[in-house]
Amino acid sequence: MPYQWLKRSRRKLSGGLIRRAASKKKRDMGRYPAETHIGPRVLKPIRTRGGNLKYRVLREEHANVLDQETGISQKVKILNVLENKANREYARRRIITKGCVIDTELGKAMVTSRPGQHGNINCVLIERKEE
Repeated sequence: MPYQWLKRSRRKLSGGLIRRAASKKKRDMGRYPAETHIGPRVLKPIRTRGGNLKYRVLREEHANVLDQETGISQKVKILNVLENKANREYARRRIITKGCVIDTELGKAMVTSRPGQHGNINCVLIERKEE
């Protein structure tokens, strides 16, 4: 897959080309989003500046859900993605990002971590399921 560059376009509004003043630098390189799905756990290590590692969650079937009333955190199964304010198509495609609302075994939960950056899915319980 080609890289994503964070520099301005080489095209002018008129359609002409802008001549490059400097060559491409590693620091200007971007990456495509992880687009975390529901499924058996798959992590992708990404080398970052300084040789450190960042883990992208490509697939995950469990989430750490915090119940704020009791203060207890549990690892529960993710059932579905209900809504995603980052992109309305993400809910339909069942992609998990920070801020999306997921359906778990405990009830509705909002994702508070960044799965593409942190390597796990942390949530806060919004609405408990009736048992």
